[in-house]
Amino acid sequence: MTDWHTQTLTGVRDLLARRDIGAREAVQASLDRIQATEDRISSLLHVDAEQALNRARKLDELGPGQNQPLWGVPLVVKDVFTTKGTPSTCGSKMLQSFVPFYDAEVIRRLKEAGAVIVAKSNMDEFAMGSSTENSAFQMTRNPWDLSRVPGGSSGGSAASTAAGQTPASLGTDTGGSIRQPAGFCGLAGLKPTYGRVSRFGLVAYGSSLDQAGPMARTVRDVAQVLEVIAGHDPKDSTSAPVQVPAYTRALDHREDLRGLRVGVPAEYWGEGIDPEVMEACEQALDRIRDLGAQTVPISLPHTKFAIAAYYIIVMAEASSNLARYDGVRYGLRDSAAKELKDMYTGSRSQGFGPEVQRRILLGTYVLSAGYYDAYYKKAAQVRRLITEEYEQALTECDLLCAPIAPTAAFALGEKSSDPLQMYLTDVFTNPLNLTGLPGLCLPVGQGSRTKMPIGLQLFGRAFEEQTILQAGHVLEQALPPLPQPSALADLT
Repeated sequence: MTDWHTQTLTGVRDLLARRDIGAREAVQASLDRIQATEDRISSLLHVDAEQALNRARKLDELGPGQNQPLWGVPLVVKDVFTTKGTPSTCGSKMLQSFVPFYDAEVIRRLKEAGAVIVAKSNMDEFAMGSSTENSAFQMTRNPWDLSRVPGGSSGGSAASTAAGQTPASLGTDTGGSIRQPAGFCGLAGLKPTYGRVSRFGLVAYGSSLDQAGPMARTVRDVAQVLEVIAGHDPKDSTSAPVQVPAYTRALDHREDLRGLRVGVPAEYWGEGIDPEVMEACEQALDRIRDLGAQTVPISLPHTKFAIAAYYIIVMAEASSNLARYDGVRYGLRDSAAKELKDMYTGSRSQGFGPEVQRRILLGTYVLSAGYYDAYYKKAAQVRRLITEEYEQALTECDLLCAPIAPTAAFALGEKSSDPLQMYLTDVFTNPLNLTGLPGLCLPVGQGSRTKMPIGLQLFGRAFEEQTILQAGHVLEQALPPLPQPSALADLT
């Protein structure tokens, strides 16, 4: 297949369903594209060609089954998910030799739907980062410009899909880690409502914030993957017993945006935004109005406290979650240590990278007895206020609309020496994680100066992903499609 890298998931699925191509042919095309592009972008940590081809061969022998909407479709998943028999490192030396004996629930559902997992993608170590520069193993590059980051922490998944290695991929969003890399790489990406998708088998970073979700070239493809992975899981106590709508079918039931009220929060459209980002997002707002929606100016004044509250809460949860990696029960062990205390210290110092150690130390500090009330308790109270503010705004509007980030994808190394500057790149995405509400990123154009993709996000009410996807799909159809990533344009 010479045009594999341009195919949408829906296109590949239809080719397979008609038996125009077999599952093995689809998987081989994916592996060929990986071989052609991986030297440039370094998006993957493990490619399991033999296992993927064997599974594809079995699928071809059995043929498409009922209730297998992803039959034969190759996918890439972030290395934060446990995958039976395949290393799951979380981008960390701490788990470098960890090979799980079970699949995460989302992986099980993808396989049950007929998908073939061909590779695990690179990521910031334990999902801590906004650029995929914090991986212990390699640095991923943006397929649109190899000197720029793909975003993080799901940057490997985003770069892989943007490069056409597979038509869709799976990431996780703790503070924007699906939406921001999707925006930087010109993809659609969805953070579902907290509890919509099972977290069983997802290596925890911030347990009250982590949520798995899809990235793909179109909103319809995102809806297709969500339809497979969403739904109650009794193995996850935070999984919500809420019915899953037929998202893909719902997309065909709306042709315009008439009747929708779209809130435009002043706090997301003010100072500090790069003019090229503002220009592309304002043009998208014009299209939203042209399609019949009413845009409504609103204010979310507590948003200015979100980034401080977010980083206190997420670091506190990270320090607790990562306490299990002590060299005894999980992960790397310092074999040279002679005393127990030295083994703990040596194992964690050797296993964790600088950013992870920084967050563990800060998280431990804000949870300590003398400072808990001043920091963690206060951040939890601010979180409640932000959530109530968003929920109130969504009683007045059907959706909220905002840029993904203040700038397009930034240069490799530009912010890696300044953690505070790096944290601020998530300023438009992490408030939503505090609320648990769903958000969709979709590309709305290219920057007039950088020529990099610019993303817009739509927020919605809890468990109303259907409304977000419908609006995103209508807007997507009204906007000119992006070309293929320029840094790979010489590859056929």
